[in-house]
Amino acid sequence: MSDFFQTAFVTLLVTLDPPGLAPIFIALTLGMTKDEKHEVAIRASIIAFTILLVFALGGTAVMGMLGISLPAFRIAGGLLLFYTAFQMIFAERGQRKKELATDAVTIDHVDNLAAFPLAIPLMSGPGSITAVILLAERAGSNWAEQGGLISIIGVVVMLCYIVFRLSERVARLFGTTGTLVLGRMLGVILAALAAQFVIDGVRAVNG
Repeated sequence: MSDFFQTAFVTLLVTLDPPGLAPIFIALTLGMTKDEKHEVAIRASIIAFTILLVFALGGTAVMGMLGISLPAFRIAGGLLLFYTAFQMIFAERGQRKKELATDAVTIDHVDNLAAFPLAIPLMSGPGSITAVILLAERAGSNWAEQGGLISIIGVVVMLCYIVFRLSERVARLFGTTGTLVLGRMLGVILAALAAQFVIDGVRAVNG
């Protein structure tokens, strides 16, 4: 059982990659206040945990019921990430943020950003969902291992939340200009990640 818990923790830590999400979070929340960033962080974490929990409890059944394959999820997630990457590279996200005139629109923007692309597909994406499904199948009917898997999902998502909260300090360290440059650089990286999602999906379909 200890081997299963260790494997589950390492696998989810690698697939969610909390440290790797920090710079992306900084770029995506550029121009937001501290409270708005906190709202995005907690909402994204809750959404990601809920999605991973659902797939841990019945991932194969859920995908089958919806008629969605993991390759299709990879391709769709990759195409949607391209849109976000384009905005980051050409600073459209920051410009649109400046044009937000009402609190209602700002709240909608915060909610949308938390759901996509942070919660889906960066946190609860094809890699982490696949890992959760495989780990849940390995646990089988062992309630102790299933409970441990759910706890581990919570711990790793909490680590992501902590990293998001600490990103404010990193942003202050870089300053406004440094954050803008970082945002554009990460836009290119995010575009490459999106391309990889699509490639993996196409390979899985053809394979």
